[in-house]
Amino acid sequence: MSRTIDQEYRAFSRAWGDAIENFFRPLLDFLLWFENLLIQTPWWIVLAVVVAIVWFASRSVKITIGTFIALILIGVFGMWEDTMRTLSIITVCTLLSIVIGMPIGIAMSRSNKLQAAINPILDVMQTMPSFVYLIPIVMLLGIGLIPGLLVVVIYAMPPIIRLTNLGIRLVDKEVLEAANAFGSSGWQKLVEVQLPLSLPTIMAGINQTIMMALAMVVVASLIGVRGLGQPVLQAITNQYFTQGVLNGLAIVAIAIIFDRTSQAYGKRLQRHREASHG
Repeated sequence: MSRTIDQEYRAFSRAWGDAIENFFRPLLDFLLWFENLLIQTPWWIVLAVVVAIVWFASRSVKITIGTFIALILIGVFGMWEDTMRTLSIITVCTLLSIVIGMPIGIAMSRSNKLQAAINPILDVMQTMPSFVYLIPIVMLLGIGLIPGLLVVVIYAMPPIIRLTNLGIRLVDKEVLEAANAFGSSGWQKLVEVQLPLSLPTIMAGINQTIMMALAMVVVASLIGVRGLGQPVLQAITNQYFTQGVLNGLAIVAIAIIFDRTSQAYGKRLQRHREASHG
C-alpha cells in the first residue's frame, strides 16, 4: 500500500512539480530581492533601521539597547550576512503566515463547523515532527529556497490561525450588539470592532509564529536554506564547537529581539485599548 502511494506521489511530482515551482517563482524573486537588500545595504543603515523599528514598536530603552548590542556582537563575530539571510526568510515567512493564516482564523471564528474541521488539521501541523515535512516537499520541489520557505510557513502558521480565531471569539458580545444597533455591516464589525479588540491576542499569535519559524531555521538548512542554520549544521557534522555555539546564540538573540519587541507592542496595544474604553 505504502509503495503504491509513493509511486503515485512520484508520478504527481514529475507531472506537476515544475508548474508548482513556477507558481511560487514571484515569491522566490521577492525573497531574493529582500535578502540582497539587507546584505548589500551598509550594515550601519540596517542596524539603525532595525533599532528604530524596535524602539517604535516597544518604546523600551532596555529592549532597544539590547537589540543594538546583540546586532553589534553578531557583526563583530562575522555572522552579519547569515543573520541578514535568516532575518529575510523569517520576515517573509511571517508575512506569508499572516496573509494566509488570518483569513482562515477569521473564517473559523464565524463557523463552528469550520472550526471543528480545521482544528484537527492544525493539531497534525503542530505535532508532526518537523523533519517529516521535508519529505513530500523535497520530493515535489527538490532542494532550495522555495521548499525551505514552504516548510517554515506550514510549521509556523498554526498559532496565528488559532489565536486569530480565539481573539475574535473572545470579543464581548455586548460590544457586537451595540455595533449591530448602529447598523454596522458584517465587514464594518470585523474591521472596526472585532479585529481592533482582538489585536493583542492576534499579536500573541504573530509572536508564536515568529518563534516557530526561527525554530525551523536549522531544519530548513538541510534543504538549502542559507542563513544561521547552515553553520550550525556544519558545526554538528564537523564538530566545530565554537561555530555551532556562536551561530546558535545568534539565533537565540534574534528570537529574543522578535519576542520582546512583539510582546511589548502587544502590551502597548492592550493599554491603548483599555485607555480608549476606560
